[in-house]
Amino acid sequence: MDVRRMRRMRPKVTAVMLFLVAVLGPAACAGGGAKAGDGPVEVELWSWSAGFQPVVDHFNATHPDIKIRWTNAGTGEDEYTKLQTALKAGRGAPDVVMLEYAELPTIQLTKHLVDLGKYGANDLKDEYVGWAWDQVSDGDSVYAVPVDAGPMALIYRKDLFQAHGLTVPTTWAQYAELARQVKKVAPNSYLTDFGSNDGLFVTALAWQGGARHFTYSPSKLPNIGITIDSPETKKVLTYWEELVRGGAVDTAPYWTTDFYNGLSSGKYFSLIAASWTPDTMASVAKATAGKWAVAPLPQWGDGKDVQASWGGSAFAVTDQSKHPEQAARVALELFGKDLKAWRTGIDTAYLFPTSKAVQKETYFIDHQWPFFGGQKVNEIFRKASDGIGDYEWSPFSDYVFSQLSEQINKAVADRSSWTAAVTTVQGKVTAHATEQGFVVNK
Repeated sequence: MDVRRMRRMRPKVTAVMLFLVAVLGPAACAGGGAKAGDGPVEVELWSWSAGFQPVVDHFNATHPDIKIRWTNAGTGEDEYTKLQTALKAGRGAPDVVMLEYAELPTIQLTKHLVDLGKYGANDLKDEYVGWAWDQVSDGDSVYAVPVDAGPMALIYRKDLFQAHGLTVPTTWAQYAELARQVKKVAPNSYLTDFGSNDGLFVTALAWQGGARHFTYSPSKLPNIGITIDSPETKKVLTYWEELVRGGAVDTAPYWTTDFYNGLSSGKYFSLIAASWTPDTMASVAKATAGKWAVAPLPQWGDGKDVQASWGGSAFAVTDQSKHPEQAARVALELFGKDLKAWRTGIDTAYLFPTSKAVQKETYFIDHQWPFFGGQKVNEIFRKASDGIGDYEWSPFSDYVFSQLSEQINKAVADRSSWTAAVTTVQGKVTAHATEQGFVVNK
């Protein structure tokens, strides 16, 4: 099961790092473009995606000059802790590593990622959706190659909706009214669960509500803009606070046994989800297969089409690679526009491609998911992807996510103001950034 959405604290960016960035500049790539010799160049790859071996085998069969050695280094903290340790030690890091978009700035700030722009990455810019490319690049510098994204949608129990005569909402106002209606017709159930323990989920909801928490790019160091307590964020949190406090929405922590049981038992009539969520549901709620359907994410106003991405990942090359040219080819070509590789990724891990060409492929668009009774759910997620706007992450996302989770959970427990909680987050993140040597602008 792919659990890239499970967020945990990871090593902090230090003031020393910022000093090295400012004084020393980019670290040189180790080894240069080494040649293969008598056999294929071996490239070590770390990733966490389920069913990845067939993708690796396909690449190796179609690239006789390169052989990928794949390691499942774990997800979230498991992989990133190993990576940070290896980068700091100067040895042990892979040639290519899979990173979440939100994590990329933290690793990039250490100056241990190869600029793929030197290996022709910019020539492929127009082949990827614009917002995803912007998350891996800064001007002509390209720090990773986009792989997948997490466009969002509403997953709902169509059998329960039909049994109670419920209508699928199209706006958040309708969704709130529906949540109250569900409590009346099914007192032991909820329309949904609010996963306040997942800071990335909270961020995605705020993003869809129009919030932009950071203004950041490596070329503008040490400056960073922080606006976590924006009116847009407060609007979104006030909305959910009212539903939670009124007992219309549950607050079981995401990715726990209680949460999974809720998906299986009918406790939750719907779920705010990303394109990768069905992978989890098919694993933990097998008994409900065929009972769910996918609809567009509710909007903050009639006729709106504003979207966000909850998760997503890219391939980066570390400066410990002795074969950066071949490693860059792996990052660029492991998926790219290769439909055979993508079929494996789509079928085994619900990967949502950032490649424009693959998004248009009949296999992707018309793919029928048994868990959803044969519905072509990619049609919903593909349309959602078209409405995703730009978003800039900070180099300390884990700290931000942990603070969002901690402060909102405290507000839930104390029945105190969620907007006050996000103001606290703003102060703590600003202080954290200042301590790390950033110049904060709001």
